[in-house]
Amino acid sequence: MPGIVVLIWSHFVDYPKLRNINIFPVQSSGQTMLCLQDPQNISEKAIFLPPPLYFIVSLFDGQHSILDIQAEYMRKFKEFLYTEKLQEIISQLDVALFLEGERFQEALRQKEEDFKKASFREAVFSGKSYEADPNRLRAQLGGAFTRTEGPGPLGENKGKNGLKGVIVPHIDFQRGGFCYAFGHKEIWERNSSDCFIIFGTAHTPMENPFCLTRKDFRTPLGTLNVDKELVEAIQSRCPDNLFQDEGVQRSEHSIEFQCVFLRYLYPEPNPLKIVPILSGSFHEAIDKGVSPMELKPIQQFIDALKEAVSSLGREVCYIASADLAHMGLQFGDREGINEYDLRVISQEDGEMLEYAKKMDGEGFFSSISRERDRRRICGLPAIYSMLRILEAKEGRLLKYDQAFTPETQSVVSFASLAFY
Repeated sequence: MPGIVVLIWSHFVDYPKLRNINIFPVQSSGQTMLCLQDPQNISEKAIFLPPPLYFIVSLFDGQHSILDIQAEYMRKFKEFLYTEKLQEIISQLDVALFLEGERFQEALRQKEEDFKKASFREAVFSGKSYEADPNRLRAQLGGAFTRTEGPGPLGENKGKNGLKGVIVPHIDFQRGGFCYAFGHKEIWERNSSDCFIIFGTAHTPMENPFCLTRKDFRTPLGTLNVDKELVEAIQSRCPDNLFQDEGVQRSEHSIEFQCVFLRYLYPEPNPLKIVPILSGSFHEAIDKGVSPMELKPIQQFIDALKEAVSSLGREVCYIASADLAHMGLQFGDREGINEYDLRVISQEDGEMLEYAKKMDGEGFFSSISRERDRRRICGLPAIYSMLRILEAKEGRLLKYDQAFTPETQSVVSFASLAFY
């Protein structure tokens, strides 16, 4: 069907643009490959690229023309990249829904419509980011505690030991599962609540700074029911429509990953309840040089959440599902990250987390704002919001680490902290 091929070619080939997707290294037959995965789960495929092919795809930024890409490839590898080969790569990525364009937009509309009709929020990343089989998933999560970098096996479930909340990562389990385990070990050993208010991090744009859902969360280990009474109490106290961006909840992994760990800690029929809150961008506050609490939608939501929890007399445990710095070529920096940069990032992250440990939300925000969020702290909204609400006396850093990807000279940092 030549007409269709020509249409795809003319629409995409001039300045192809890759969507905002997850890219991480994997080992296959002793070779390092880069895995492309869709965080919105519009595409259910995972694409594995060897480094030379990833170099080509990394130039699909909507700014490089076909000729630009061919020139960059010649400069890098000293060989010509044929137009037909480039056309094939573009076409395959378009069919797989990894490129911006009409095909992706139509698939997105269909997914959002299906989500609106559903009564549950399905385990979107089951079988992709973690094991789908319950027994294998339990083994995978158990290994996060017992591996060399982990906190060790779960101890006694004591409860009544004053845990108010935790910060834990939302990076993939392969790279950061052991760091999740530090925070969730504290939940198991020192938490006495069966209601968890989870501040997730939205990785796609939202109209409002926060959004809720009433849909219960399914996992391979069982379902976590939403505390609908508390959700309604929050909405009734907040003038904004907190369900306007509900479609973003469908594909966001940051809450789902915490639900998987919680159901591992507390198997069914333990009656766990959650309040799933996605946090959007706080960059308006950074751009204006003001505290987020000076922006009415943020201040009204935080006040509404405080009042709702208090009025219902809920004993809750807060979770901020948050990664830290995102730096390097993968995230748009002109230069890659080296060993010296990793040490600097570690030091700067440590200084930032000191504010969190002191329960100083404004200090935490200011430490990021004054450098214009140069390190791209994606967990800023979730951590700040939790710090503003949490009634704790002290925080403790449990674990800090960095996931460095040599192939893209990029790094994501993350940490677990507990608050008492």
